[in-house]
Amino acid sequence: MEILNLSLSATNRFASNYLEQSPDILPFFHYRFNDFAEDQKRLDELSNRHFPREKVAGHIEKFMERFPSSEAVKNSLAKLKHTNSVVVIGGQQAGILTGPLYSIHKIISIIKLAEEKERQLGVPVIPVFWIAGEDHDFHEVNHVFMPVEHKVDKWSYPEKIKQKKMVSDITLNKDVCRKWVINLIENFGETNHTKQLINFAEKTLNNSSTFVDFFANIVMELFKDYGLLIVDSGDRNFRLLQTEQFSQQIDQHREITNYLLEQQSIIGKKGYPITIDTHDKAANLFYYNPKSNERILLEFDSESNTFVGKSGVVSFTKEELIEIAYHDPAKLSNNVVTRPLMQEWLFPTLAFIAGPGEISYWAELKLVFEHFQIKMPPIVPRLNITLLERAIESDIDELNLELSQVLSRGSAQERDQYLESIKDREVSELFSALKSQLLEQYERIEVKTNQLDSSLLPLLKKNETYLLKQIGFMEGKLEESVKSKFNVILSKFNRIELSLRPYGFPQERVWNIFYYINQYGTNLITELMELEFEFDGSHKVIKL
Repeated sequence: MEILNLSLSATNRFASNYLEQSPDILPFFHYRFNDFAEDQKRLDELSNRHFPREKVAGHIEKFMERFPSSEAVKNSLAKLKHTNSVVVIGGQQAGILTGPLYSIHKIISIIKLAEEKERQLGVPVIPVFWIAGEDHDFHEVNHVFMPVEHKVDKWSYPEKIKQKKMVSDITLNKDVCRKWVINLIENFGETNHTKQLINFAEKTLNNSSTFVDFFANIVMELFKDYGLLIVDSGDRNFRLLQTEQFSQQIDQHREITNYLLEQQSIIGKKGYPITIDTHDKAANLFYYNPKSNERILLEFDSESNTFVGKSGVVSFTKEELIEIAYHDPAKLSNNVVTRPLMQEWLFPTLAFIAGPGEISYWAELKLVFEHFQIKMPPIVPRLNITLLERAIESDIDELNLELSQVLSRGSAQERDQYLESIKDREVSELFSALKSQLLEQYERIEVKTNQLDSSLLPLLKKNETYLLKQIGFMEGKLEESVKSKFNVILSKFNRIELSLRPYGFPQERVWNIFYYINQYGTNLITELMELEFEFDGSHKVIKL
């Protein structure tokens, strides 16, 4: 296993410019992510702020009791209580079977950067993964994409959830889930590792009650030896630590929204698209309605001076909402604007690991942070990784393709050029001439038909279309016959595309880690973690 570093553009222009630390991007952030001197400045800032380390560590320790653990995890919990400890943190939704590969890449990034910064700075640096369990978009976490018959197939978990429940509150039907997971793994194709992988999945499922439990059990089983800590933002006990912060957000909701809109305006004038969808009535807070078991986004109605849910389903004065914050905070949860604030109030964050989209929305929060007299942490782009299987590498070499171009845009262009090169020119010209002659003759017939009996014109058109369709059918059959002679080459193009750019998307946004564990065994994670990664913005191609 080795790493090949490639220079590729990020998935959006803003993130690409951020990786390059372009001068027009820097004013949107408080720190440069690739400057050691900035780490020292961040440590100085954090040392002048107070964090509830003991309470947070106590909560995480209690929360993680039901998940796989290790001495490394216990050491991380002990280190978090130190007065000079800091964290490298990042988060993601609790996708079933961990969701797309980028969730795994983010965890690897968090752990690796924490290890690197602890060596460089000589202070305790703990890796923390924030599970976005308060999210209620079930359809974003309930599926896995499968390679089926050389195509991408979406396999959704069969149970339906109609209410806007937080994922943390969605329970698993273990029998249904077990059958679905085993069927999915078996459809990856049987290998020497399939039985072990099914046992692994069943073990983690048996110890799980909810979607978040299932996600956390898998993650901790894979990464427990690296001292990873996890926290679930949807956990009710976790929100008991957030009463003061919720109160601040409610009290200063206008300022949060106004500064967000102001920063978005500054970014928009620089020609960059806006990421966070907001408006001047946004309260940036959700209320969990126990009557409907739904998570309701609140807005502020200036006429009635109240916080209201959609269609007026709930309504609170500021005082009532602050009362809820202090006495029943489990009913409140953050949105994309206030979640970063809450994270920064609770954790002494040395660095935040971000995907391309997250880089963009953090830039829109700068003035919000400054309003609370704190700085955003260094935003470190997560490792962008592609897993390159040996057979796919061989196909790329045989076809003389450029790996960087395949990763950026796929191989469709080269495939089309190849198809063009193997076409029988004479056949193409014959069919083209035949269709031209047919259309020309039917134009003449149409003129004559119009003179003799115009009511027959629709039938004539139908007859013309039928003949063209039959000619096209025959032309297609001859083309397929030619292609079949070159099927071995075309299959290589298809395999490359399916592995590295499925449906035109980066591999990490589609495929799931269980496919690769089925191929290479659970030791795959150990081997990945033994590699040396540089956070230099380059794309990491890992040859398996």
